[in-house]
Amino acid sequence: MSVAEPRRIVLFRHAKADWPPVTDHERPLAERGRTDAAVAGRKLADSAIAFDLALCSTATRTRETWKLAVHEFPQRPKTVYEERIYEASPGELIALLNETPDDAQNVLLVGHNPGIQGLAEILAGSAEGDAGERMSRRGYPAAAFAVLSFTGSWKSLEPGLATLLDYWAPSE
Repeated sequence: MSVAEPRRIVLFRHAKADWPPVTDHERPLAERGRTDAAVAGRKLADSAIAFDLALCSTATRTRETWKLAVHEFPQRPKTVYEERIYEASPGELIALLNETPDDAQNVLLVGHNPGIQGLAEILAGSAEGDAGERMSRRGYPAAAFAVLSFTGSWKSLEPGLATLLDYWAPSE
């Protein structure tokens, strides 16, 4: 894969979590979250993006979100469960994405707010259509995702370099 070809990053916030008496890291999905995760998976599958790599937080709610979403995909990408995503800042998430091998063209990152929303806002130097306005108006609710594109190596990914191509949230 040439670094001149556009790369896509999908920033996917975990679906709605429940609040049982467990640590935050171990919180499972709520019933609505299970439904929304599958719907988001169908929307991602409909996008026809062939993901090479999925990076998923080790938190229970992100792993459950990913399991339900990827079930809708025609092909499962390589998945790496990465503890650094949990509670990561946008800068820490950029540093993690900078480690992505250049043979990966399309990457999906399943994580948490405020890091995921902050990363989408920081990376998007521009937006197509009304994607930016919709993301700004809706915020980044549970199970939302943003699709961004940039050209270059993963090591070159930095704030403002990407274009926000699409944004989706369960109530869209």
